[in-house]
Amino acid sequence: MPLNQISSAAFGVHVLDEATGRGVPLVELETVDHVLFVTDSAGWAAISDPGLMNSDVFFFVRSHGYNIPKDIFGYSGMTLRVRPGGREQIKMRRINIAERICRLTGQGIYADSMMLGERVPLREPVLSGKVIGQDSALAVKYQGKMRWFWGDTSRSKYPLGNFRTSGAIATFPKGRNDAREGLDFQYFTDAEGFARELCPSSKPGPVWIFGVTVLTVDGRERLIAHYSRMKDLGTRLEHGYVVWDDAAEVFRIAKELPPGEEWRFLDGHPITLNQNGTEYLYSGISFPVVRVPASFPKILDPSTFEAFTCLTKQGDVRRDNRGEVQYEWQKELGFITPKQEADLVKRGKLRPNETRFLPRDAVGNDIIAHGGSVTYNAFRKKWILIATQSFGKESFLGEIYYSEAESPVGPWRRAVKILTHDRYTFYNPVHHPFLDTDSGRLIYFEGTYTAEFSGNQRPTPKYDYNQTLYRLDLADARLKFARDG
Repeated sequence: MPLNQISSAAFGVHVLDEATGRGVPLVELETVDHVLFVTDSAGWAAISDPGLMNSDVFFFVRSHGYNIPKDIFGYSGMTLRVRPGGREQIKMRRINIAERICRLTGQGIYADSMMLGERVPLREPVLSGKVIGQDSALAVKYQGKMRWFWGDTSRSKYPLGNFRTSGAIATFPKGRNDAREGLDFQYFTDAEGFARELCPSSKPGPVWIFGVTVLTVDGRERLIAHYSRMKDLGTRLEHGYVVWDDAAEVFRIAKELPPGEEWRFLDGHPITLNQNGTEYLYSGISFPVVRVPASFPKILDPSTFEAFTCLTKQGDVRRDNRGEVQYEWQKELGFITPKQEADLVKRGKLRPNETRFLPRDAVGNDIIAHGGSVTYNAFRKKWILIATQSFGKESFLGEIYYSEAESPVGPWRRAVKILTHDRYTFYNPVHHPFLDTDSGRLIYFEGTYTAEFSGNQRPTPKYDYNQTLYRLDLADARLKFARDG
């Protein structure tokens, strides 16, 4: 029997966004005795616990950035008559400006829909590549195909999985030409069917890649990335560049870089920009503050890299004879960071309107970006930023902001929060322009949803340490503050 025709006597709760009518993923339904159910990517929760059947059951209902009205006793929830084969709806008000679309990775993406006999859009709706968790996505279009790469990857067989980069070719679900119901991933797998190492090494330590980009070399596309072999989260043992081997479907080391090099390499999610007739690759973790001519030989040579800063060797702010701050591309010093700008403002060395990478929200708070991506948007005709805020009030690394600028190096003046999380992390968000629809009005971005660094001791089943996809309508009036910046 086809997967989407499985019938079930389970009780189904369908949680809907009251504004769009679409199912809301990642909604927790918890009983008074703490039995927890979490909606799948279609917004369905399948309840088959025999102790709950044929009973009136109160469910506490909660979801990051969504809510329902509280009752007279202050409880956010609803009492439902649970019955075999029954169905009920719950509508939630979305506070987030961005709309949660689906979970992209892990097991059970559409498991509840399957158990209830509802339609499932994916070819492998419950398990692909035997992957149950994935960290930090990077994606490019290479040789006409969408390709995704991730960092540490978990499996159900054992707590330790693949720590040397995993990847997949992505396609839209059958009958779709967009990502509104997710993506079908065809993983590069090993003999056991698990996502295999794409940066294998005989040396110890995880191997992570960033700065994935596509260049034309000798008349053909080449897929290139910067790699780091790590001792731990903050200690790098080796780094350099890898190039994709089309025949073996694996990355090969092209060049190892000097161990002490701190910024003269591709990082984050590179963008291409022509400046005065020279094609450059701009890159960086939050903002594109490092650049290099867009050629393979130049990328391999650290001496060709430039960083963007207004600081001198002595750490002073560079100003001209009129007192105007001078930001410039140069080769000797590293790039200026949002935290450095914030410190300079605090010390009176920079005025707030002289910063480049320190946007403010509507009440005047500085938004210090921890990580994100900058891309050009055809609908807004601006460069747009999707980034995680450091030290957010609601979550340490879970508040996501949107900003706009005329240039990828700013000035980034204003930012609007588009996602919030309650003591939960959502880091390394990345916007994928090749998924945009409606001439760039609707954009899609993803990030790593995890309890790590949050202080939350209760990871969300199935969703934790996986990639969640969101959609943002750039015509939304609530973005006006950022647009007016």
